[in-house]
Amino acid sequence: MGDRRMAFFASSLFLRSHKHCVIALGLVLLAQVSLRAGPPFLTDDPEPVDLYHWEFYFFALGDRTAAGDSISAPAVELNYGIAANTQIHLIAPIADLSTPGTTWTSGYGDTELGIKYRLVNETDTLPQVGVFPMAELATGARSRGLGNGRTWYRLPLWLQKSWGPWTTYGGGGVALNSAPGQRNYGFAGWLVQRDIGKYLTLGTELFRQGADTTNDRGFLASNAGGYVKFSENSNLLFSAGRSISGDRHLLWYLGLYWTWGPPK
Repeated sequence: MGDRRMAFFASSLFLRSHKHCVIALGLVLLAQVSLRAGPPFLTDDPEPVDLYHWEFYFFALGDRTAAGDSISAPAVELNYGIAANTQIHLIAPIADLSTPGTTWTSGYGDTELGIKYRLVNETDTLPQVGVFPMAELATGARSRGLGNGRTWYRLPLWLQKSWGPWTTYGGGGVALNSAPGQRNYGFAGWLVQRDIGKYLTLGTELFRQGADTTNDRGFLASNAGGYVKFSENSNLLFSAGRSISGDRHLLWYLGLYWTWGPPK
């Protein structure tokens, strides 16, 4: 799901009009929400959807910064196992943002498309390894602060290993964004999670992102969350966290998940 923040820094670059300043801040905010990767966490994993299976998420996520509040809600994510070790991916969000002294602005945001491909299957000694390139299509209205204005890309590599009830995964990559005021940046994250009985999984992560606009510093965030398993095919997902260095972020995610497909 451009990327991120800093109202008081951005304002120094857009003194010509209050309207232009609000638009610029909106783009910074929307960029942040777009960073969300593997629901409900910032860090993603290399494991694709099973062949010919579907995943559907109905969710909301938010980020509060010094620039204001940015929320994607309602939003949907759809994944499909189109081939062995390969899934296609779509996120379609409604973008909502508010900056200090303004009312909420809402509308359709930028559309996320991606392909996850597992390069290496997990063994007793080796982790599974995968890539998940994504394109953020410029479908949101940049004039209203609801989109990046240009299509941009994320190119990550992820690893994962499991031992009994424990799973750990992480990795990183680069984002390429040529929109005005935006910049290319690196990102990396790592997560550890554990199954707590049959119906609950809890995890925690650290996620680092470089400066993604011409006026921010990047951030290091700590996040915690998990899944409540209603059944094998449906979960409640949740997480919350905050930055612990760099730019200020208060992050949250809440969503419902379903999966279906032919018998394995």
